This record gives sequence, structure tokens and C-alpha cells, in this order.
Amino acid sequence: MIECKSPINSEIIATINSTKPDDLEAIYKDSADAFRIWSHLSLKERLKYMQALRKYLVEMGDELSREISKATGKPVIEAYTSEILAVIEAIKYYEKTAEDILSTKKVSSPLYFKPKKSYVEYRPLGTVLVISPWNFPFSLSMIPTISALIAGNSVILKPSFETLAVGKLIERMFTALNFPKKIVQVVYANSNSGLGEKLIDLKPNKIFFTGSTATGKKILKQASEHLIPVELELGGKDPMIVFKDANLERAASAAVWGAFTNSGQVCLSVERAYVQEEVYDEFLSLVKGKIGELWQGTEPYADLGCMTSENQVRIVKSHIEDAKLNGAELYTKAEMIDNNKFISPVLLSSVNHDMLVMREETFGPVLPVMKFRYEDEAVELANDSIYGLGASIFTSDANKASRVSSKLNAGVIAINEVIVPVANMALPFGGVKASGMGRYHGKEGLLSFVNEVGIVEDTGIKDKEIQWFPYSKNKMNLFKKMVKMLYS
Repeated sequence: MIECKSPINSEIIATINSTKPDDLEAIYKDSADAFRIWSHLSLKERLKYMQALRKYLVEMGDELSREISKATGKPVIEAYTSEILAVIEAIKYYEKTAEDILSTKKVSSPLYFKPKKSYVEYRPLGTVLVISPWNFPFSLSMIPTISALIAGNSVILKPSFETLAVGKLIERMFTALNFPKKIVQVVYANSNSGLGEKLIDLKPNKIFFTGSTATGKKILKQASEHLIPVELELGGKDPMIVFKDANLERAASAAVWGAFTNSGQVCLSVERAYVQEEVYDEFLSLVKGKIGELWQGTEPYADLGCMTSENQVRIVKSHIEDAKLNGAELYTKAEMIDNNKFISPVLLSSVNHDMLVMREETFGPVLPVMKFRYEDEAVELANDSIYGLGASIFTSDANKASRVSSKLNAGVIAINEVIVPVANMALPFGGVKASGMGRYHGKEGLLSFVNEVGIVEDTGIKDKEIQWFPYSKNKMNLFKKMVKMLYS
């Protein structure tokens, strides 16, 4: 039995039976059986289940948000918007677009193919293993799960050991909505149980992983032994560039929200801010004022709650201490409280790229701010990272925004905004470099869960094709004439 405790006060919020390794083969067999039934439903029938799920989330959103808040420590309002609303929007988007995305597509054929026809069919993969993180345990479990389901797959979900209670909530939800049995199965394990490795060795048809870069590399290495396709949504160290012509009031507010929402436990958090030297001091002053207005606590409408993971608390504190030892100046509204997971938002100035806080993913409520002089310098600093998930640019010059955006090495970019590209389901989402591979959301989010099958169809009337045996000099001359006619 696993006791799930709230990070807020260590209250036991759920008791869950851990999944036995000996049960995994049966779980995979059940998943394969469920896939055979589910994949033969029409897309319209599968979308009816999604519609029921969407309506359930609308109806039960308040209650679910409170449960997620207890399990993660985030404010209820953030649980509602970033977890529940995000999934509702994803379902609604695919209700509108899935038929067009997944319908068989006729494609053009070379002139010499006539009268053949060519088209693409989209077929489900089979069983998808979704391994989800603790920072957004509901939405980052549900969006890949519903995408895989809509495409016709079955799902085995392994939630993070930090937030197993949310995994239980998801399991309960699919049962309550009478989804076909075993179409979504949730497995539970403590840290270092080895269950994840065993799940991979049983050869799912695809793995969708969201989490740290270090774990992503291990999963990719193990999956490669079985040639299992893997999608990796990994860490980030997102830069924010603030030019002197920006709306500084907006930029400062964006930096504070972008760095501290969900206590900084967001893959798209503003983890580095670069501010043009002419407005650097003014920007710091504005940010300090806004930090002073933040409300941290356990109330439903607090701006900040607590952190979710004890291990992440240690990382955050180590980054802050390293920065201080190397000359950074620290501003915070209150001292960090030891022995719990409430860390007050921290502003660091006088930072440089030798510090951990500017190079490694902090994943906590810390905003380091560094000054720059010229545009090219800002771009160079922003790109000076192993990560490449998101980036943001603040300027009143649209041409400059476009120019700088084209030079940033990132998967998603926001102009005069932060984080929001992930909230637009029409946009593909994913990173470059050590931030991962593959894309989800948008049409890419469904196509990543199918086999794209190219088909050429002939009438079968003719006995032979010209390219078939036997070869001859006359055939060679005919091919040469055709090439000159079509391509010269």
C-alpha cells in the first residue's frame, strides 16, 4: 500500500495499492484486447465518449480542482485553469478537428502513374504507454491520453509517484464515465520501484514521456533496444528578452507570473530574464514591487501555494545558495521557511552564466535577471543553453520581434507574452535540443499517435507495367524521352 500525502501539510489524501510487477503482462494483454474493440469503433463513436468526458469536467471542475490542489500544493485557481480548463479545451479542439485530421487523404501522383490513385490512411498504433510528471499531473496525463484514445489506441498510464492520488482520480473518472473496460489502465509505483523499466520491456507500441531530461534519456536508450517510438517532452530553461522599448509594466508583470506561477514548476517558466541595460534598474524595481504584492498560502485564491516535490525544493535551494556564493544579489518578500515546501518567490540580480541558476533547470520560484547591451548579445545569451523549449520577447517594435524570434532556438516562442503557446491547442508543442523530441497538441498531437500508411491503387486491368521485366534498350530509350519531356 502506498500512502499519498499532500505537500501542503503531509495529510494522507489517498491510500493506493501498488501495481505488482507480476501483473504487468496481464495488464498489457487487457490493453491489447481493449484496443481491438476500441480501434474498430468509428471516430464519431470515440468522440462521443470524449464529449461525455468534456461535460463531466465542466460539471465536476470545482471538485476535481480541489483534489488536484491537495495533491500538488498549487492554488485551486491554478488547478482549475491549468489542469481542468486545459483538458476541456483540448477535447473541444479535437471534437472540432479530429475528423478532418484523421480522414483518409488523397494525394497527388506523378503523371506517369496514371490511372493509379494515391492516398494516405491514418491507423492507430496499439497500446500507448503514457508516463506523466508531477507538476501538472492531471493535464499532462490527460492530454496525451485523450489524443491517443481519439486516434484509436489503448493507454497504460503511469503517473508520477509524487502525485499518485491524481492518477487514482483519473482512473475513477474513466470508470464513472463507462469507457470500455481496460481501454485506460493506470499503474502505480513508488520511486525507484523499477516498474517503469518493466513497462518498457513489455514493448508498448509507443511511449509518451513528460519529465526530466535525465530520465528521458534513460527511457530513450531502453526503448531503442526494442525500436519503440518515443515522444519526449522534457525540461526547459526558458529565456525572456526585454528590450528598452518594451511596455515595462507589462513585461514586469509577465516576468513575475511567468517565473512564479505554480511556484515556478512549469517547463515553460521564465527561468532567465535578459533586460536591456537602459531599463534594467527600472525593471528590477517594478518586479520587486510586484513580488511584494504576491500572496502565498493555502487559501484557494492565493497567488502561490507550495512546491510539490521535496527533491525539487533541495535543487531550488542549492541554486539560490550557489548564486549568492558567486555574487548574486537576492530579493525576496520573506525568508524561505525550512522544513516545509513553501518557498517565497526569489529575485536574483547580478547573475551570470557561470551560476547554476542560469545554466541548469531550477524548476522553482526563482527569477534571475541579467542585463545586456545589444540585440545580438541578447540572442546569443538566450541560445546559450542545452535546452530549447520556449522563449519570450518583449518589445514594441514588431520588426524587431520577428527578427529576434527567427534567431531563437526554441520549440515555441511568445511575443509580449509568456507561457501561453502551450494553451493554444491549434499550435504544435514541444522542444528542441535537450528539451525533447516530437510534438503534441494541434494536428501533430493526433498524427503522433497513428501510423501514416501510404497506399497506391491501380485498376488491375493491364497485364503489365512498363517498369516490370523484361528490360530492353527500347524501354531505356523510352524512359530517357520521358525524363526529358517531364523534367528538362
